[in-house]
Amino acid sequence: MGGSDTVGNAIVWTMTSLMKKPSVMKKLQEEIRRLAGKKDMIDKQDIEKLPYLRAVIKEALRLYPPGPLSVPRETTDKCTVNGYEIEGGTMVYINVWAIGRDPAAWENADEFLPERFLEGQNPELISFGFGRRGCPGMGMAMAEVELAMANFVYKFNWELPVGMKEEDIDFECKHGAALHKKNDLCLVATVAV
Repeated sequence: MGGSDTVGNAIVWTMTSLMKKPSVMKKLQEEIRRLAGKKDMIDKQDIEKLPYLRAVIKEALRLYPPGPLSVPRETTDKCTVNGYEIEGGTMVYINVWAIGRDPAAWENADEFLPERFLEGQNPELISFGFGRRGCPGMGMAMAEVELAMANFVYKFNWELPVGMKEEDIDFECKHGAALHKKNDLCLVATVAV
């Protein structure tokens, strides 16, 4: 589940966000297509040269972390956090979803703004946890999402089905341990010329 379900979720939420913001999709396609030229596929060597792609993915992960709650941790000692006393041996979860939308930490917290992750801005992204107990699969997951997204955006033009408008795209979530879209994302892909 950790290596496929979460990656699939990240791709779906990224595509959902891009379809809701066509100007971001256009900018991303321009970056990728300018780099790729006439290549058949984007490969891992190309990813380092695609800063906007990385910013788009990080922004989607900020708003829609595949795991909205961190893996539980147990406190070793009594401590105080924001005025709350927590006993040693207490099971603690970090609400990654809420941190990613906290207006005290993020300007325009509920808006999809990939530019906040571009060079010169280093906001913290904790979708994979952090420190020595962060997700050991973070590198693999990011590589999978980056390569898939780069090639989806490079090889295809994406549209909403006939009769559907941007305002019809929903962001409802299913309840559960993973952050799945409640309603499927349906898109029409045409091969880019």
